[in-house]
Order: sequence, then structure tokens, then C-alpha cells
Amino acid sequence: MPRKPYDWQLPPEIESRLSEDSYGPQRAISEAEHLLLVLHRPPNEDDLRREHILFLLTPDEKLLCNGSPDGIPKLDQLISDYRTRWEELENRYKLDSGASELFDLIEAVTPLKRSSANMANAIQKARELSKDYRYFIGVRDAAMDVSRAFEILLADLRAALDFRIAQKAEQQYVRSEEIAAAQHKLNVLAAFTFPVMAFATLLGMNLQHGFEKQSPFIFWGVLTGGVLIGVFVRSWILRKPRS
Repeated sequence: MPRKPYDWQLPPEIESRLSEDSYGPQRAISEAEHLLLVLHRPPNEDDLRREHILFLLTPDEKLLCNGSPDGIPKLDQLISDYRTRWEELENRYKLDSGASELFDLIEAVTPLKRSSANMANAIQKARELSKDYRYFIGVRDAAMDVSRAFEILLADLRAALDFRIAQKAEQQYVRSEEIAAAQHKLNVLAAFTFPVMAFATLLGMNLQHGFEKQSPFIFWGVLTGGVLIGVFVRSWILRKPRS
């Protein structure tokens, strides 16, 4: 698909540096006293394509945009569009706290961070090539501020995601330690109660063991001792291990 033509006449020196299919990456090209600034609009989250927006600085210091004479307000609006996208994502970051939401935000911020940084570099190059065209000074500073904002937001998102992953791993580790300690206590309890139950089963058989004619207080004493042992074992199992 050939690149879109606009209502201007580019010098042959600039035309020779452009391909027939696309205007290419964000950059500044200065030839024959003309400066062509190739920029991209803010990328969408679900679209990998980049929409070009072109600015041409003529020898009489008129800034055109895609063939129209309103280059300055269009470039200001482009910077504002990037800033608006940053504000939207910043607000989403403040509202969302889950790991999946953070991952989605990182996916959305990453191309914007890269595109805004390339835009700032291209405008800086245009500033160097245009020499005395002072408008590029202010717009360069604004573009660098937006690029820095996306960089900080992406760093915050990655740090927040790492924190949540580490926090979840720590919670799982503590929980697994508690489960392992409880399982160990249950194993000890089983090892203790198995022979007792076997002995009780043996005494429960219809055999002559000498306790048939003894005082019933022996039964109540054994029952009381069993209850006390049960209370002790319960508190031992529920006791949390020392960290």
C-alpha cells in the first residue's frame, strides 16, 4: 500500500529518503531548507498499527501538518492526546489493584511509553536541525515531560505487580508452613492414639481383667483424664508455630 500523499511539494532530497510504502519511524529529516517531522499518533491498546502525522517546516518558517497550514495547533494537540492517554491510564492504576488489572495496564502503557519517547527524540532532533525556530523548544519540553510521565507510570506498575506477586508468594508460604505444622501434629496424635485405641479395644473385649468388681470411680477418673488429655492435645494442635 503506497504512502498517503498530501497537499504539499516535498523537495526531491526528502523524497529520496522516504520509501514508497510508508513514512517510516518517528524522525526528523532536513534537506533543501525544508524539515519534515514524521510522528505517530498515540497507539491504541488493541491495534499494532501506527498512524502517521507529518509536519513540514518550510524555509519561511511556516509549519504545515499533513498538507494543511495549521501545523502548530495540530502538534500541540498531538502532545495533548498523549497526555490525555497518560491521565486515563494513571486513573485506572489508582482504581485497580489486582495483578491481572496491573498486567493489562502494563500492556497498555508499554507501547505508549515507547512511542512517546520516540516522539520526544524526533522533536529534539527537529529542534537541533531547525536552529532558530523557537517553537520547537517548548513543544520538545512538553513531549519530554509526557515521555517521562509514561516512563514513571510503567515503572510504578511493574513495581506494584512485583510487590503483589511477592506478597502472594509470602502468604502462600506462611499458609503452607501452618499446614505442614498442623499435619505434623496430627501425625504425632495418630501415632499416640493408635496404641491407646488398640489397648482400649482389647479391654473392651468380654474377658476377665479384674476391673469388673472395682469401684465405679475408676471409670470416672479415666474419663476425666481422657477429657483433660483431649483439651491439652487440642490446644497443642491449634497453637501456631513460633516464627
